[in-house]
Amino acid sequence: MSNAPAEALPTEEVDLSYANKVIDKYLTLPGNLMPVLQGIQDEYGFVPKPAIDLVAERLNVYPSQIYGVLTFYAQFHLKPRGRFIIRVCVGTACHVQGAERIVETFFEKLGIGHAETSPDLRYTFEKVACLGACGMAPLAMVNDDTFGKMTVQKVGEIITEYNQRPLK
Repeated sequence: MSNAPAEALPTEEVDLSYANKVIDKYLTLPGNLMPVLQGIQDEYGFVPKPAIDLVAERLNVYPSQIYGVLTFYAQFHLKPRGRFIIRVCVGTACHVQGAERIVETFFEKLGIGHAETSPDLRYTFEKVACLGACGMAPLAMVNDDTFGKMTVQKVGEIITEYNQRPLK
């Protein structure tokens, strides 16, 4: 899970108008906490602390309840994530085909490790247990793009390609 303790959350100014729109959409729906948090994450890319405080106030729930949900489910993120999420499979088939060399090459070229985000918010890197495509091992994904039969050389090509794409 990539969630950080509450005290490490970013505290910068956040435009809460998007969060208010999401809350308005689900305000009268029973069991609305999950769709509200999912909607807020869809808008911001993570769930910012000021939005948590707003949700607690508007839905009349304790912030600790919200943190409980946010830290239980791996789908939620409490820190900003990169525009491009790079996932490298380290499951058995990928491991046998050299996934660790692929992982180490991404670490070297990006300057970030597992579950870390580059300072410019371009990349977040994650090692994952299985991407479900063992026949393409070793496998990497960037957002929804799949790269099978990965090599160390392909890592550089992928980074070059995504460095040319705009951040927004």
